[in-house]
Amino acid sequence: MSLPRYPEYKDSGVPWLGEIPAHWLIAPVKQLGKLKGGAGFPHAEQGLDAEELPFHKVNALGRAGSDGVLWGSENNISRATAERLGAYIFPSGALVFAKVGAALLLGRIRRLGEAACIDNNMMGLVVDDDAADVAFVSYALNLVRFDLIANPGAVPSLNEGQIGNFQLVLPNRAEQRAIATFLDRETAKIDALIAEQEKLLALLAEKRQATISHAVTRGLNPNAPMKDSGIPWLGEVPAHWEVGPLKRFWSVTDCKHLTAEFTEDGIPLASIREVQSRFVDLSDAKRTTEGFFEQLIEGGRDPRAGDLLFSRNATVGEVAQVPSSVEKFAMGQDVCLLRRLGGAASPDYMQCVLRSPVVSEQLNALMIGSTFKRINVEQIRSLAVPFPPPGEQLEISSCLENLLGSYESLAQGAVAAVALLKERRSALISAAVTGKIDVRNAA
Repeated sequence: MSLPRYPEYKDSGVPWLGEIPAHWLIAPVKQLGKLKGGAGFPHAEQGLDAEELPFHKVNALGRAGSDGVLWGSENNISRATAERLGAYIFPSGALVFAKVGAALLLGRIRRLGEAACIDNNMMGLVVDDDAADVAFVSYALNLVRFDLIANPGAVPSLNEGQIGNFQLVLPNRAEQRAIATFLDRETAKIDALIAEQEKLLALLAEKRQATISHAVTRGLNPNAPMKDSGIPWLGEVPAHWEVGPLKRFWSVTDCKHLTAEFTEDGIPLASIREVQSRFVDLSDAKRTTEGFFEQLIEGGRDPRAGDLLFSRNATVGEVAQVPSSVEKFAMGQDVCLLRRLGGAASPDYMQCVLRSPVVSEQLNALMIGSTFKRINVEQIRSLAVPFPPPGEQLEISSCLENLLGSYESLAQGAVAAVALLKERRSALISAAVTGKIDVRNAA
């Protein structure tokens, strides 16, 4: 879409803004309405669903619809409770955002769809209807670089003065409304395109899992004779396959419970972060001492090409393969070492099995009720896995590599499209609310 510029501009006096339309004004956020921080939300008051006022915690910012409007909450309170807690009741239409922690750096601006309270990790702006159009202001606040104006530190924070003094540009009220109307329409179109790409990503992920699951439980020959695996959730497998605990086919070496000693230029240490992809990724790994590495080697934790590293903590079930060319590295306590007992067994095949629903469903059953995801080595050794002859393992893994490669190419295209659409959306909002384009006729 090609849109004209305004006929006349002036210097805004704000370096990052540059020139603005000659008839626009500059105003700090605090002049547009009332800024208020949220209130503490005692745990005993949370979880109620029958009271009249939603009480939004900071994580609600990520649950708003594509229109950025917040409705409802899993936590509700009465007006009497709000008064007792000293919680300000923000009216419908108030703009809310994070003021503490990592959520602050995401810069999410949300609008309340109904009167509500917010917790003390958030702040709200009640726009004065006489001062500005709330829809325009909600778009204009996307210009705020929260990461630059916040107090730095391990836990970044923002106060009312910092956001209140941030300068926005304001056209007249009718023009504000026209810009907001234009952006409502155009961002809705972009959001619809993003939703389509995200739907495609979800379908590809489902297709990927279904393809892996079918290949590692039914094989590639649709006419192969089948037999009952003896495991209800697995059903039938090809008659010539074995099914049994992982330890029958692959050794699983326990974690050696030693505390790593870190150093700047030592030996890379592979832990749960390094086993998130097909191969062990040491590019950002912490480093440990030669002495710690030697202790691990003595304990049988000497990773070799074709071994698998399996995460047993936090990201349980992630598995990566040790590539043929890799520098020597140590292993952390949160991963265990899997080594094939038969030299011809395929690590590619077993990696597919361990990443498939065949294993993930077993892991989920083992961790039911657990507040912290963790699995012990005996449980890993006991995971039931299908095991075809080595030659067939190679055929299956080769076929999966080709199929999954095509899915990955499609997924990468969708991810790139989403990134471009989001960039386009952000650029369009920025151009419109700073007057770099004139959308009045388009609106």
